[in-house]
Amino acid sequence: MSEQQHATVPAPPTDVPPPPVPLQAEPPARKDRRVLRAALRWTSAVVAFAAIGAGTAYGITRMERTDVPGLATESDGRWEYPTLTKPPLPSGSPQPFAEENKAGTHYADLRALLLPAPEGAGEDKALRGDDGWLATKDFLAEYADKLERDMFRQELVDHGLRHIAARGWTTQDGTHTRIYLLQFDTAAVVDELMADVAVYGSPAYRVRGTEASAQDEDFSELPWPGETLRVAYAEAKPYGAEQVRHAYLSAGDVIALIVQSRKGSARAVPFQQTVTLQSQLLG
Repeated sequence: MSEQQHATVPAPPTDVPPPPVPLQAEPPARKDRRVLRAALRWTSAVVAFAAIGAGTAYGITRMERTDVPGLATESDGRWEYPTLTKPPLPSGSPQPFAEENKAGTHYADLRALLLPAPEGAGEDKALRGDDGWLATKDFLAEYADKLERDMFRQELVDHGLRHIAARGWTTQDGTHTRIYLLQFDTAAVVDELMADVAVYGSPAYRVRGTEASAQDEDFSELPWPGETLRVAYAEAKPYGAEQVRHAYLSAGDVIALIVQSRKGSARAVPFQQTVTLQSQLLG
């Protein structure tokens, strides 16, 4: 991603039926972690194989929506984000996906890698934390079940969680967004944890406000530039008073969780936009 870019992302196509998603008939069992890790590595290989087309996808994310055929309408629901700029790296430090950075370390301040709120949004001050770092218990409050929170807490301890940066906001349409960046020692540790948490088909841990979530197949069909791994979910019908969408990103030594909830239904376009832009900041 360039040092500065327009904060836009294309709307999902509506006139062409998406190709079938190559999913297993049944989601893999959580207890077989080797199978999950194999699936994770397979997906990473697919993302790498698609690198040839990434330049085209990246170009589209930078274009004005009226420059893209079929998108010259008044509004598709995307939010107006400020121009994104990556924070400076310490002198001599490589980018997280540089060949010489074997551990996938983000040397920039993790707090500066959080996506800023879009125009007109109200900040969620509860996510500021202490000096910009969020306590683990406050992050785990995002999950609904106490037993699962305890299990996830132990996984974070076992994998050597270093710290958490978070940001949240609510837009004028009532969408509540929460972003959490969790940093570990190496990309290999993140790879292990992602295989346990971001299970294909349905998430390993249920986020609050949901009864059941399934893989967001519409999102999985969109172009995905860069080297981060994305696993996205949408709350399945019938949901209650609000719908929740959430996604996990794996980027070097960082796992990101992005959650959006909204009364009625959580809109797909701003969710896709937010996940994509956060991914680009981490890439």
